[in-house]
Amino acid sequence: MDQINLKTHKPKVLVLGSNFGGLTVARLIREEAGHTVDITVVDRKSYLLFVPNIPLEVFANNDPIDKLHMPFYHFLKEDNIDFLQAEVKEIDVVSKNVTIMPVERPGSASEKVYYDYLVIALGARLDYEAIPGFAEYGHTVSDSYYGNKLRRYLFNGHYKGGPIAVGSARFKMGKKGNPEWLNEMKAACEGPPLEISLGLSDLLEQRKWGSSKNITLFTPGEYIAEDAGIPIVKEFLHMAVDEMKMGYVNNVGDIKEIYKDGIEFINGQSVEAELKIVLPNWNPHVFMKDLPIVDEEGFLMTDLYMRNKEHPEVMGVGDATALAAPKLGGIGDMQARIVARQIAKDMGVLKHPADDKPFNPVIMCFGDMGHHKAFYIHSDLFYGGKTGIMKMGHMYYAMKMGFKEMYYRTGGKPPGWGIRLTEIVGD
Repeated sequence: MDQINLKTHKPKVLVLGSNFGGLTVARLIREEAGHTVDITVVDRKSYLLFVPNIPLEVFANNDPIDKLHMPFYHFLKEDNIDFLQAEVKEIDVVSKNVTIMPVERPGSASEKVYYDYLVIALGARLDYEAIPGFAEYGHTVSDSYYGNKLRRYLFNGHYKGGPIAVGSARFKMGKKGNPEWLNEMKAACEGPPLEISLGLSDLLEQRKWGSSKNITLFTPGEYIAEDAGIPIVKEFLHMAVDEMKMGYVNNVGDIKEIYKDGIEFINGQSVEAELKIVLPNWNPHVFMKDLPIVDEEGFLMTDLYMRNKEHPEVMGVGDATALAAPKLGGIGDMQARIVARQIAKDMGVLKHPADDKPFNPVIMCFGDMGHHKAFYIHSDLFYGGKTGIMKMGHMYYAMKMGFKEMYYRTGGKPPGWGIRLTEIVGD
């Protein structure tokens, strides 16, 4: 990395993306590095979509646009962070330029933005187009559009009480540059199918449309949500399959096609279903795929301090990085804190050197179960650790809703002690 003369030049930090990872990292960089750097955030939209709560709101017949769109500009303005509402078109790591196109109105001209530090927090491209039949017959809960499409299907009389299939397409995960402890994943994140199945079961019972017996879970791998740890998965499956009588189909490989009456998989199996709720492959953005900083699939390669080894001025947070496995918001938060400390360290203003630690992933999440209950998972078993906790109850639902409230109130900058408090209370 070229040395920056801090006496004559205030480094420019360019953050690409402003959902969970991007908004959090931009504000943490300002907190950690102070005004030693200029910060600019680029995103195609001017609000954060609180994705984890979409299933909960949809099954309560609430519009996600009303409940889950959080405007963030005033938080950035308070931190003296510039915002460009634009789409990223190209990254040039040699000239340190990013080509963007303003998107507020069609027909804008492309421009180049220079950086000294580039933080890629753009998430991934959800590849629904790769699933034949999805547009005609599929449903999902990954954004407001699809959430409302499913909500209308359920509550406007379209659903007739038939069988339901819930699961994931095959995730194409890169291997180049990954540490030995990072196992290959068959699905990008399978917490949502667990949450969807439980929340939907409660809805069916409330509306007298059916029960958990209507629902079949499917997974491309041997175990659904394997990143939670096999003991936890087995405990969940005992509840869902043995006690609640849901169906369960594993090792399907990938979705071959979605039809009006079901789903066919590439291994030859099929599931009959009136309603098909699927999560797709997480695919890197097109402009990432041929860059010298990415793996064979197009995910940003980094060391455990979230810096690219060949271009250490390029850092990554969240789903766009190879180390984000699974594609989980909590992992993005961990990475954001590391990146903020790295930049502060480069600026010579790191407040707490003891906190300058490498990425050590842990799965920590809450999932709605209906009945104002939620499950809580805290596990590092997937990475060779020894922590494997799953608990359920009303308290965890309150904690899930409390996290959303805290995130909104802090403008995407939840305090570090909040994570530790969650572990203490949750465990």
